[in-house]
Amino acid sequence: MNEFFKTISKIPYEGAKSKNPLAFHYYDANRVIMGKPMKEHLPFAMAWWHNLCASGADMFGRGTADKAFGVAELNTMEHAKAKVDVGFEFMQKLGIEYFCFHDVDIVPEADDIKETNRRLDEISDYILEKMKKTGIKCLWGTANMFSNPRFCNGAGSSNSAEVFAFAAAQVKKAIDITLKLGGKAYLFWGGREGYETLLNTDVKFEQDNIARLMKMAVKYARSIGFTGDFYIEPKPKEPMKHQYDFDAATAIGFLRQYGLDKDFKLNIEANHATLAGHTFEHDLRISAIHGMLGSIDANQGDLLLGWDTDEFPSNVYTATACMYEVLKAGGLTGGFNFDAKNRRPSYTAEDMFAGYILGMDTFALGLIKAAELIQDGRIDDFISKRYASYRETEIGRKIIADETDLEELFAYAENVGTPNLPGSGKQEYLQSVLNDVLFG
Repeated sequence: MNEFFKTISKIPYEGAKSKNPLAFHYYDANRVIMGKPMKEHLPFAMAWWHNLCASGADMFGRGTADKAFGVAELNTMEHAKAKVDVGFEFMQKLGIEYFCFHDVDIVPEADDIKETNRRLDEISDYILEKMKKTGIKCLWGTANMFSNPRFCNGAGSSNSAEVFAFAAAQVKKAIDITLKLGGKAYLFWGGREGYETLLNTDVKFEQDNIARLMKMAVKYARSIGFTGDFYIEPKPKEPMKHQYDFDAATAIGFLRQYGLDKDFKLNIEANHATLAGHTFEHDLRISAIHGMLGSIDANQGDLLLGWDTDEFPSNVYTATACMYEVLKAGGLTGGFNFDAKNRRPSYTAEDMFAGYILGMDTFALGLIKAAELIQDGRIDDFISKRYASYRETEIGRKIIADETDLEELFAYAENVGTPNLPGSGKQEYLQSVLNDVLFG
């Protein structure tokens, strides 16, 4: 296929003072931050589904963006190959080194699973050729087990054994393709793994079955040589009222309950964290302290709306908080996948690039500021001092060394009497420190 984005060249870095809408203002791939080039801190990935498939359709109207990419008939293998050509051109021009995919993003699903699998074999051969020519890699793959009506009651959690078997077949093929493309990880995207009402639901049976499917996937993947991580992505309110993978803590508890925590890590999405009533950085911190922070879906939601709007990230406060957590955790095993889409009125090819430039610049600026925040040291120093009594007093040292018990602490409390208030949390001061670093 000939060049599709003929009027758009490779996106350059021009610095913060540039007014060029098709240039990076903060993302300088080779700039060294805390000992590593920016591109190593920020392994960005293109989401196949939003960037190459989503046309801007919503519940009130059809799409506005033309994602035919010069092909006369949509949902054909010719169209699937055109999306490959356009996607790789897009990634090369932005300097993006990874992509993520669902099985039915890369080919149109047929009525017969055998035909769908044949199409997957054909298109993955074509993708592999492009990967070898460009050096672009697969971050992770997954199976779409939520769009087709058969998954109205979930996949692993389905009440139908036939649907469960079909889901297992999809997972097997998606793992095959992910391994074929050298994917770093395989993701379980539990879009309908939940329930609407307890009046018709056996919760324990459904959760047991989800775990069964995941265990089968791990066993099969390891048997064919897949050595990467598996991810589970917390997804509150998407779309079931009660999602089994509600937030990071819930997902971690599930994985440990079923003995899956040695193979699985978490893929944390900003928009999902806020829908769960948390901040993005909260779910990152919870994942990191349990050693299960794997990858990130880089987007943001509209806090005035109660659903997953998948907007390109623009909030530098949030990006800074995110990168602070990532740096403190020692980085990711995965990357930063832009699970984000243009707003419906932004429907041009240039808008596709503008969305990614916005997202990449936002996280680059967040990385720069997070590194400055760590190097500034005031927040770390305050946190260390806030818990100093556990290091500097005999009773504190005994508590954290597990060398005391309730009887001794009871006697200690009676002897001391009413304790003093704990030290001030100084939240307002610390927020001013953040502003100093961001804008000083």
